[in-house]
Amino acid sequence: MTAASRTAATPSLDALWMPFTANKAYKARPRLLVSAKDMHYRSDDGREILDGTAGLWCVNAGHCRQPIIDAMMQAASTLDYAPAFQMGHPLMFALAERLAEVLPEGMDRVFFSGSGSESVDSALKIALAYHQARGEPDRCLFVGRQRGYHGVGFGGISVGGIETNRKTFAKQLLPHIDHLPHTHDLSRQAFSKGQPEWGGHLADALEEMVAKHGAERIAAVIVEPLAGSTGVLIPPVGYLQRLRELCTKHGILLIFDEVITGFGRVGAPFAAQAFGVTPDILTVAKGLTNAAVPMGATCVHTKIYDEVVQSTPRGIELFHGYTYSGHPLSAAAALATLQVYQSEGLLTRAATMGPVWEAALHGLRDAPHVIDVRNIGLVGGIELSPRDGVAGARGFDVFTNAFHEQDALIRVTGDIIALSPPLIINEEQIHELVGKVRRALEATA
Repeated sequence: MTAASRTAATPSLDALWMPFTANKAYKARPRLLVSAKDMHYRSDDGREILDGTAGLWCVNAGHCRQPIIDAMMQAASTLDYAPAFQMGHPLMFALAERLAEVLPEGMDRVFFSGSGSESVDSALKIALAYHQARGEPDRCLFVGRQRGYHGVGFGGISVGGIETNRKTFAKQLLPHIDHLPHTHDLSRQAFSKGQPEWGGHLADALEEMVAKHGAERIAAVIVEPLAGSTGVLIPPVGYLQRLRELCTKHGILLIFDEVITGFGRVGAPFAAQAFGVTPDILTVAKGLTNAAVPMGATCVHTKIYDEVVQSTPRGIELFHGYTYSGHPLSAAAALATLQVYQSEGLLTRAATMGPVWEAALHGLRDAPHVIDVRNIGLVGGIELSPRDGVAGARGFDVFTNAFHEQDALIRVTGDIIALSPPLIINEEQIHELVGKVRRALEATA
């Protein structure tokens, strides 16, 4: 594609305010994607771009999968929309039933939404409703975790622990919030393979919060089993098990945000199963539809649904919902996606490919600027030494070099490279991706 044809085909960039983007820098040197198939994007200048991030942690089955496209087209031509308030359609009920088959045992009630952010806010509301139904309305405090990411709703950024996401809105965040310490310590965990051995005891900070606030005031603890957006923080051995133990002991609900880890990312359908810890509430989105269309879901244990629904003598039991809850197009895409996952063994493929992935990633230990490599399933984090006085600049330069010069899409958060390729990646493509990352590191000062 020539420069002239590229200019003619590209619309003006001025009108769009881009999300989580350095708008001025992007518009000075755009990175435009125009098509995708399986493991690759195609850029507007005709280059094939190897996808090292599954889009944005979401295209688990690879791009433009025909069974998903066909299901969406059929749904769109049959039932474009149906309200979910006091009404329903078959696909939403079929999807809830299908999801329950792959969720952790006992978690067989599903509330649909339109995104991960909405699924988290739904989880927080459901937790409050549950305690009120049990006659414990004073349980209104939520415990999140430092460096946690739970979307961009006011509930999600309140329990979230990424300060750059919080500071602009700090004066209007939810009032009854506290945060556990994060689990990352380079001095003790650097170059861990799989779960770090050190750090399980950090879950005991919840006991300190119980002593501080009183167990009778804490509604729920919400964590990502694996913290993704903050830079791939893998749970230490025993950490999640200890959180589960303490929440059960004190009558506190445990919420897992599996928007990133759900649908095979760490080698099992959900991280809850991979780590052997069942929460009370679990949120999903992203891989639910292979990102072909937006959708989220909040999955709860039967006891929570029954408590809320049965405690209401008549009428609406939970005053919450979204216009697009269980949208026919989204439900069709999700059902087809789950079928692709099942038929191709993708929900457990990360466990199979994990050893190859791990060896390739840790081969970057000697690459320029690398101070840590960490991995689990088909997720990898590569932490770089920051430049003096300009944290994040080196990481961003590696990102742009990877795209423009190496034909690879990677993700960076600060000076941490986060890799999470589609689960269909093969051994040759793993080595190709890691080679592109190495060359980007070598080209960056």
